[in-house]
Amino acid sequence: MSNEATQEVEPSGHFAVFSSQNSKFRYTYNKIREVKSYRISELFAAYRDILWDDGRHKYNVSSFIGEIDEILLGERFSTFDQNTLDNLIGTLRQRGNSNATINRKMAALSKLLRKAHKMGDIHSLPEFRRQKERAGRIRFLERDEEARLFAAIRSRSEDAYRLSVFLVDTGCRLGEALGLIWNDIQEHRVSFWITKSGRSRTIPMTERVKEVIKLPPTTEGRRPKGPFTKLSQAQYRAIWNEAKAEVGLGADEQVVPHILRHTCASRLVQGGIDIRRVQMWLGHQTLSMTMRYAHLATNDLDGCVVVLEKPRSEDSQREAENSVFASPLTTAAPAAPTGKAKGSEPAKAHRKTSKGK
Repeated sequence: MSNEATQEVEPSGHFAVFSSQNSKFRYTYNKIREVKSYRISELFAAYRDILWDDGRHKYNVSSFIGEIDEILLGERFSTFDQNTLDNLIGTLRQRGNSNATINRKMAALSKLLRKAHKMGDIHSLPEFRRQKERAGRIRFLERDEEARLFAAIRSRSEDAYRLSVFLVDTGCRLGEALGLIWNDIQEHRVSFWITKSGRSRTIPMTERVKEVIKLPPTTEGRRPKGPFTKLSQAQYRAIWNEAKAEVGLGADEQVVPHILRHTCASRLVQGGIDIRRVQMWLGHQTLSMTMRYAHLATNDLDGCVVVLEKPRSEDSQREAENSVFASPLTTAAPAAPTGKAKGSEPAKAHRKTSKGK
Protein backbone atom coordinates (compact mmCIF):
# COMPACT_ATOMS: atom_id res chain seq x y z
CA MET A 1 0.00 0.00 0.00
CA SER A 2 1.36 3.44 -0.90
CA ASN A 3 2.29 6.09 1.59
CA GLU A 4 -0.70 8.08 0.46
CA ALA A 5 -3.16 5.47 1.80
CA THR A 6 -5.55 6.76 4.43
CA GLN A 7 -7.76 5.00 7.02
CA GLU A 8 -11.28 5.97 7.87
CA VAL A 9 -13.18 4.52 10.80
CA GLU A 10 -16.94 4.61 10.91
CA PRO A 11 -18.64 5.69 14.14
CA SER A 12 -19.63 2.11 14.96
CA GLY A 13 -15.99 1.11 15.29
CA HIS A 14 -16.59 -2.17 13.44
CA PHE A 15 -15.46 -1.16 9.96
CA ALA A 16 -12.31 0.45 8.61
CA VAL A 17 -11.82 1.89 5.13
CA PHE A 18 -8.39 2.17 3.49
CA SER A 19 -8.01 4.14 0.30
CA SER A 20 -5.18 5.14 -2.04
CA GLN A 21 -4.84 6.42 -5.58
CA ASN A 22 -5.00 2.89 -6.95
CA SER A 23 -7.29 0.99 -4.59
CA LYS A 24 -9.93 1.28 -1.97
CA PHE A 25 -11.16 -1.58 0.20
CA ARG A 26 -13.11 -2.20 3.37
CA TYR A 27 -12.69 -4.93 5.98
CA THR A 28 -14.50 -5.82 9.14
CA TYR A 29 -13.17 -7.01 12.45
CA ASN A 30 -14.64 -8.12 15.76
CA LYS A 31 -14.29 -6.25 18.96
CA ILE A 32 -11.03 -7.02 20.72
CA ARG A 33 -11.40 -8.08 24.33
CA GLU A 34 -8.72 -7.74 26.90
CA VAL A 35 -7.36 -11.13 27.95
CA LYS A 36 -7.89 -11.50 31.67
CA SER A 37 -6.92 -14.25 34.08
CA TYR A 38 -8.90 -15.65 36.98
CA ARG A 39 -8.44 -17.85 39.99
CA ILE A 40 -10.63 -20.95 40.19
CA SER A 41 -12.22 -19.56 43.35
CA GLU A 42 -13.14 -16.33 41.50
CA LEU A 43 -14.86 -18.27 38.73
CA PHE A 44 -16.76 -20.30 41.30
CA ALA A 45 -17.93 -17.16 43.08
CA ALA A 46 -19.17 -15.80 39.74
CA TYR A 47 -21.09 -18.87 38.59
CA ARG A 48 -21.91 -21.07 41.60
CA ASP A 49 -25.45 -19.76 42.00
CA ILE A 50 -26.10 -20.28 38.29
CA LEU A 51 -24.70 -23.80 38.06
CA TRP A 52 -25.72 -25.35 41.40
CA ASP A 53 -28.89 -25.24 43.47
CA ASP A 54 -28.66 -24.59 47.17
CA GLY A 55 -28.25 -27.69 49.26
CA ARG A 56 -25.80 -30.32 50.37
CA HIS A 57 -24.44 -30.95 46.87
CA LYS A 58 -23.58 -27.28 46.44
CA TYR A 59 -21.84 -27.37 49.82
CA ASN A 60 -19.75 -30.36 48.70
CA VAL A 61 -18.88 -28.67 45.42
CA SER A 62 -17.74 -25.58 47.33
CA SER A 63 -15.40 -27.81 49.34
CA PHE A 64 -14.06 -29.47 46.16
CA ILE A 65 -13.35 -26.15 44.42
CA GLY A 66 -11.71 -24.75 47.55
CA GLU A 67 -9.32 -27.72 47.69
CA ILE A 68 -8.51 -27.41 43.97
CA ASP A 69 -7.76 -23.68 44.34
CA GLU A 70 -5.50 -24.46 47.28
CA ILE A 71 -3.58 -27.12 45.29
CA LEU A 72 -3.13 -24.67 42.42
CA LEU A 73 -1.80 -22.10 44.93
CA GLY A 74 -4.32 -19.51 43.83
CA GLU A 75 -2.78 -19.30 40.38
CA ARG A 76 -4.63 -17.23 37.79
CA PHE A 77 -5.59 -18.70 34.41
CA SER A 78 -6.65 -17.43 31.03
CA THR A 79 -6.18 -20.95 29.64
CA PHE A 80 -6.39 -24.25 31.50
CA ASP A 81 -4.05 -26.72 29.82
CA GLN A 82 -3.82 -30.52 30.00
CA ASN A 83 -0.57 -30.47 31.99
CA THR A 84 -2.20 -28.43 34.76
CA LEU A 85 -5.10 -30.89 34.93
CA ASP A 86 -2.81 -33.94 35.00
CA ASN A 87 -0.74 -32.45 37.83
CA LEU A 88 -3.92 -31.66 39.74
CA ILE A 89 -5.17 -35.25 39.44
CA GLY A 90 -1.76 -36.57 40.49
CA THR A 91 -1.77 -34.40 43.62
CA LEU A 92 -5.26 -35.57 44.58
CA ARG A 93 -4.19 -39.20 44.19
CA GLN A 94 -1.11 -38.59 46.36
CA ARG A 95 -3.44 -37.20 49.03
CA GLY A 96 -5.23 -40.54 49.14
CA ASN A 97 -8.26 -39.68 47.00
CA SER A 98 -9.87 -42.71 45.35
CA ASN A 99 -10.72 -42.64 41.66
CA ALA A 100 -14.39 -42.24 42.54
CA THR A 101 -13.62 -39.18 44.67
CA ILE A 102 -11.37 -37.72 41.96
CA ASN A 103 -14.17 -38.17 39.42
CA ARG A 104 -16.60 -36.23 41.60
CA LYS A 105 -14.14 -33.37 42.07
CA MET A 106 -13.24 -33.27 38.38
CA ALA A 107 -16.94 -33.25 37.45
CA ALA A 108 -17.39 -30.07 39.49
CA LEU A 109 -14.28 -28.47 37.98
CA SER A 110 -15.29 -29.45 34.44
CA LYS A 111 -18.75 -27.95 34.85
CA LEU A 112 -17.27 -24.70 36.15
CA LEU A 113 -14.62 -24.42 33.42
CA ARG A 114 -17.10 -25.18 30.62
CA LYS A 115 -19.29 -22.35 31.84
CA ALA A 116 -16.31 -19.99 32.08
CA HIS A 117 -15.21 -21.01 28.58
CA LYS A 118 -18.69 -20.36 27.21
CA MET A 119 -18.67 -16.91 28.79
CA GLY A 120 -15.23 -16.12 27.35
CA ASP A 121 -13.31 -16.15 30.65
CA ILE A 122 -11.22 -19.22 29.80
CA HIS A 123 -9.91 -19.61 26.26
CA SER A 124 -8.99 -23.29 26.16
CA LEU A 125 -10.11 -26.40 28.00
CA PRO A 126 -8.32 -29.70 28.74
CA GLU A 127 -9.80 -33.12 28.10
CA PHE A 128 -11.43 -34.54 31.21
CA ARG A 129 -11.11 -38.32 31.25
CA ARG A 130 -13.09 -40.32 33.76
CA GLN A 131 -10.92 -42.37 36.09
CA LYS A 132 -11.67 -46.08 36.24
CA GLU A 133 -13.61 -46.89 39.39
CA ARG A 134 -13.72 -50.19 41.20
CA ALA A 135 -17.08 -51.86 41.61
CA GLY A 136 -17.44 -51.64 45.37
CA ARG A 137 -19.52 -53.94 47.53
CA ILE A 138 -23.08 -52.69 47.97
CA ARG A 139 -24.31 -52.99 51.54
CA PHE A 140 -28.01 -53.43 52.15
CA LEU A 141 -30.08 -54.32 55.19
CA GLU A 142 -31.31 -57.82 55.87
CA ARG A 143 -34.88 -58.11 57.12
CA ASP A 144 -33.85 -58.73 60.73
CA GLU A 145 -31.42 -55.78 60.65
CA GLU A 146 -34.18 -53.53 59.36
CA ALA A 147 -36.56 -54.69 62.12
CA ARG A 148 -34.04 -54.05 64.90
CA LEU A 149 -32.89 -50.70 63.51
CA PHE A 150 -36.40 -49.40 62.87
CA ALA A 151 -37.53 -50.43 66.36
CA ALA A 152 -34.66 -48.44 67.89
CA ILE A 153 -35.51 -45.44 65.69
CA ARG A 154 -39.19 -45.65 66.63
CA SER A 155 -38.37 -45.61 70.34
CA ARG A 156 -36.75 -42.22 69.77
CA SER A 157 -39.05 -40.59 67.22
CA GLU A 158 -42.27 -41.69 65.55
CA ASP A 159 -41.66 -39.21 62.72
CA ALA A 160 -38.19 -40.65 62.08
CA TYR A 161 -39.65 -44.16 62.05
CA ARG A 162 -42.30 -43.17 59.50
CA LEU A 163 -39.62 -41.60 57.33
CA SER A 164 -37.45 -44.74 57.54
CA VAL A 165 -40.27 -46.98 56.34
CA PHE A 166 -41.01 -44.56 53.50
CA LEU A 167 -37.36 -44.48 52.42
CA VAL A 168 -36.87 -48.26 52.32
CA ASP A 169 -40.10 -48.99 50.44
CA THR A 170 -39.84 -46.17 47.90
CA GLY A 171 -36.06 -46.14 47.48
CA CYS A 172 -36.10 -42.35 47.28
CA ARG A 173 -33.29 -40.14 48.52
CA LEU A 174 -33.54 -38.49 51.92
CA GLY A 175 -33.81 -35.00 50.41
CA GLU A 176 -36.55 -36.16 48.04
CA ALA A 177 -38.66 -37.43 50.94
CA LEU A 178 -38.16 -34.36 53.11
CA GLY A 179 -39.14 -32.11 50.20
CA LEU A 180 -42.53 -33.78 49.66
CA ILE A 181 -45.71 -31.76 50.01
CA TRP A 182 -49.25 -33.11 50.19
CA ASN A 183 -49.99 -32.30 46.56
CA ASP A 184 -47.24 -34.75 45.58
CA ILE A 185 -49.29 -37.63 46.99
CA GLN A 186 -52.30 -38.67 44.91
CA GLU A 187 -54.35 -41.77 45.76
CA HIS A 188 -51.95 -44.74 45.52
CA ARG A 189 -48.95 -42.93 44.02
CA VAL A 190 -46.29 -40.46 45.07
CA SER A 191 -44.45 -38.04 42.78
CA PHE A 192 -40.92 -36.75 43.34
CA TRP A 193 -40.31 -33.39 41.71
CA ILE A 194 -37.15 -32.24 43.52
CA THR A 195 -34.62 -34.85 42.39
CA LYS A 196 -30.86 -35.09 41.95
CA SER A 197 -31.13 -35.71 38.20
CA GLY A 198 -33.69 -32.93 37.73
CA ARG A 199 -36.17 -35.43 36.30
CA SER A 200 -39.44 -36.03 38.09
CA ARG A 201 -40.84 -39.54 38.60
CA THR A 202 -44.00 -41.11 39.99
CA ILE A 203 -44.17 -44.54 41.65
CA PRO A 204 -46.91 -46.56 43.36
CA MET A 205 -46.92 -46.90 47.15
CA THR A 206 -46.85 -50.08 49.24
CA GLU A 207 -49.50 -50.59 51.89
CA ARG A 208 -47.19 -49.68 54.76
CA VAL A 209 -46.10 -46.52 52.94
CA LYS A 210 -49.74 -45.51 52.71
CA GLU A 211 -49.96 -45.95 56.47
CA VAL A 212 -46.82 -44.03 57.43
CA ILE A 213 -47.66 -40.95 55.38
CA LYS A 214 -50.74 -40.48 57.54
CA LEU A 215 -49.80 -38.07 60.28
CA PRO A 216 -50.76 -39.02 63.84
CA PRO A 217 -53.38 -36.72 65.39
CA THR A 218 -51.97 -33.57 66.96
CA THR A 219 -53.34 -30.97 69.34
CA GLU A 220 -51.83 -28.12 67.37
CA GLY A 221 -54.66 -28.14 64.87
CA ARG A 222 -52.36 -27.08 62.05
CA ARG A 223 -51.31 -29.46 59.31
CA PRO A 224 -47.63 -29.30 58.24
CA LYS A 225 -46.71 -28.64 54.64
CA GLY A 226 -45.80 -32.27 53.94
CA PRO A 227 -45.66 -35.69 55.61
CA PHE A 228 -42.04 -35.35 56.77
CA THR A 229 -41.46 -31.59 56.97
CA LYS A 230 -41.16 -31.70 60.76
CA LEU A 231 -37.72 -33.31 60.39
CA SER A 232 -34.49 -31.91 59.00
CA GLN A 233 -31.65 -33.99 57.56
CA ALA A 234 -29.46 -33.22 60.57
CA GLN A 235 -32.15 -34.31 63.02
CA TYR A 236 -32.85 -37.54 61.20
CA ARG A 237 -29.17 -38.44 60.87
CA ALA A 238 -28.63 -37.84 64.60
CA ILE A 239 -31.50 -40.20 65.47
CA TRP A 240 -30.22 -42.73 62.94
CA ASN A 241 -26.70 -42.77 64.39
CA GLU A 242 -27.97 -43.26 67.94
CA ALA A 243 -30.25 -46.11 66.87
CA LYS A 244 -27.63 -47.96 64.82
CA ALA A 245 -25.17 -47.79 67.72
CA GLU A 246 -27.82 -49.27 70.02
CA VAL A 247 -28.42 -52.32 67.77
CA GLY A 248 -24.71 -53.04 67.27
CA LEU A 249 -24.20 -51.48 63.84
CA GLY A 250 -22.28 -48.44 65.02
CA ALA A 251 -18.94 -49.64 63.61
CA ASP A 252 -20.35 -50.25 60.13
CA GLU A 253 -19.57 -47.09 58.13
CA GLN A 254 -21.89 -48.16 55.30
CA VAL A 255 -24.98 -48.16 57.49
CA VAL A 256 -26.07 -44.61 56.69
CA PRO A 257 -29.55 -43.45 55.67
CA HIS A 258 -28.67 -43.94 51.99
CA ILE A 259 -28.44 -47.70 52.68
CA LEU A 260 -32.25 -47.75 52.62
CA ARG A 261 -32.13 -46.81 48.92
CA HIS A 262 -29.66 -49.65 48.26
CA THR A 263 -31.91 -51.99 50.23
CA CYS A 264 -34.95 -51.11 48.14
CA ALA A 265 -33.05 -51.61 44.87
CA SER A 266 -31.56 -54.92 46.02
CA ARG A 267 -34.95 -56.31 47.02
CA LEU A 268 -36.48 -55.34 43.69
CA VAL A 269 -33.71 -57.07 41.73
CA GLN A 270 -33.70 -60.16 43.95
CA GLY A 271 -37.47 -60.35 43.54
CA GLY A 272 -37.12 -60.70 39.76
CA ILE A 273 -37.88 -57.12 38.67
CA ASP A 274 -35.95 -56.31 35.47
CA ILE A 275 -33.19 -53.72 35.56
CA ARG A 276 -35.02 -51.21 33.34
CA ARG A 277 -37.98 -51.03 35.73
CA VAL A 278 -35.63 -50.72 38.70
CA GLN A 279 -34.00 -47.76 36.93
CA MET A 280 -37.39 -46.11 36.50
CA TRP A 281 -38.31 -46.79 40.15
CA LEU A 282 -35.11 -45.27 41.52
CA GLY A 283 -34.93 -42.42 39.01
CA HIS A 284 -31.39 -43.20 37.85
CA GLN A 285 -30.31 -40.98 34.99
CA THR A 286 -28.38 -43.78 33.26
CA LEU A 287 -28.82 -47.53 33.21
CA SER A 288 -25.18 -48.03 34.19
CA MET A 289 -25.99 -46.71 37.67
CA THR A 290 -28.68 -49.37 38.09
CA MET A 291 -26.42 -52.13 36.75
CA ARG A 292 -24.56 -52.07 40.06
CA TYR A 293 -27.39 -54.23 41.40
CA ALA A 294 -27.60 -56.60 38.40
CA HIS A 295 -25.36 -59.23 40.00
CA LEU A 296 -28.10 -59.89 42.57
CA ALA A 297 -30.45 -61.23 39.86
CA THR A 298 -29.30 -64.86 40.01
CA ASN A 299 -32.65 -66.62 39.59
CA ASP A 300 -32.00 -67.28 35.91
CA LEU A 301 -28.84 -69.20 36.81
CA ASP A 302 -30.44 -71.68 39.21
CA GLY A 303 -30.99 -74.22 36.44
CA CYS A 304 -27.25 -74.39 35.83
CA VAL A 305 -26.72 -75.96 39.26
CA VAL A 306 -29.11 -78.80 38.40
CA VAL A 307 -27.14 -79.64 35.28
CA LEU A 308 -23.78 -79.51 37.06
CA GLU A 309 -24.89 -81.71 39.95
CA LYS A 310 -26.39 -84.57 37.85
CA PRO A 311 -24.18 -87.62 37.24
CA ARG A 312 -23.44 -88.39 33.61
CA SER A 313 -25.36 -91.66 33.51
CA GLU A 314 -27.59 -92.90 30.71
CA ASP A 315 -30.68 -91.55 32.44
CA SER A 316 -29.15 -88.13 33.08
CA GLN A 317 -27.87 -88.08 29.49
CA ARG A 318 -31.39 -88.69 28.23
CA GLU A 319 -32.74 -85.93 30.49
CA ALA A 320 -30.04 -83.53 29.33
CA GLU A 321 -31.05 -84.14 25.72
CA ASN A 322 -34.60 -83.09 26.55
CA SER A 323 -33.51 -80.16 28.72
CA VAL A 324 -33.89 -76.55 27.64
CA PHE A 325 -30.16 -76.21 28.24
CA ALA A 326 -29.33 -78.89 25.62
CA SER A 327 -27.31 -77.79 22.60
CA PRO A 328 -25.28 -79.44 19.83
CA LEU A 329 -22.16 -78.78 21.91
CA THR A 330 -23.43 -80.42 25.09
CA THR A 331 -25.57 -83.25 23.69
CA ALA A 332 -23.64 -86.28 22.55
CA ALA A 333 -24.64 -87.73 19.19
CA PRO A 334 -25.92 -91.30 19.27
CA ALA A 335 -23.29 -93.90 18.45
CA ALA A 336 -23.42 -95.32 14.93
CA PRO A 337 -24.39 -99.00 14.78
CA THR A 338 -21.43 -101.30 14.18
CA GLY A 339 -23.42 -104.41 13.40
CA LYS A 340 -26.80 -105.99 13.53
CA ALA A 341 -28.37 -105.46 16.88
CA LYS A 342 -29.75 -108.38 18.76
CA GLY A 343 -33.39 -108.91 18.19
CA SER A 344 -33.37 -106.85 15.00
CA GLU A 345 -34.40 -109.94 13.01
CA PRO A 346 -36.66 -112.86 13.88
CA ALA A 347 -34.73 -115.62 15.56
CA LYS A 348 -34.01 -118.51 13.27
CA ALA A 349 -35.30 -121.87 14.31
CA HIS A 350 -32.66 -124.11 15.75
CA ARG A 351 -31.80 -126.72 13.15
CA LYS A 352 -31.42 -130.14 14.54
CA THR A 353 -28.93 -132.37 12.84
CA SER A 354 -28.96 -136.10 13.15
CA LYS A 355 -27.07 -138.83 11.56
CA GLY A 356 -28.91 -141.28 9.39
CA LYS A 357 -29.08 -144.82 10.59
